[in-house]
Amino acid sequence: QVRLVESGGGEVQPGGSLRLSCAASGYTYSTYCRAWFRQVPGQEREGVASIDSDGTTTYGDSVKGRFTVSKDNKNLMYLQMNSLRPEDSAMYSCAADAWVAPSRWADANAYASWGQGTRVTVSS
Repeated sequence: QVRLVESGGGEVQPGGSLRLSCAASGYTYSTYCRAWFRQVPGQEREGVASIDSDGTTTYGDSVKGRFTVSKDNKNLMYLQMNSLRPEDSAMYSCAADAWVAPSRWADANAYASWGQGTRVTVSS
């Protein structure tokens, strides 16, 4: 059974940085595609970034140049978030699936496994 646990959320001032982590268990980490999504109440989940099994990364337009997704060779995926803005405030969740077509990386329905999420608040 795949299990994902996020950590690292919190409150930060505009312009600040946070690093989120997603710890995975229950699958062969190196072969999975993983992604970060965020959601604000009343809105649909938004794909933030993804990283596939060979390390190829993809980013949503709103975070390009500010956020960086990475993974280690064990079970952790990270999201380094710099130059944070109030509109980045959301619940951030990690997702994983055995394979996701590159064109569907931001489609929440493409991922079978999800973490519970960690909240990020950007406010002065």
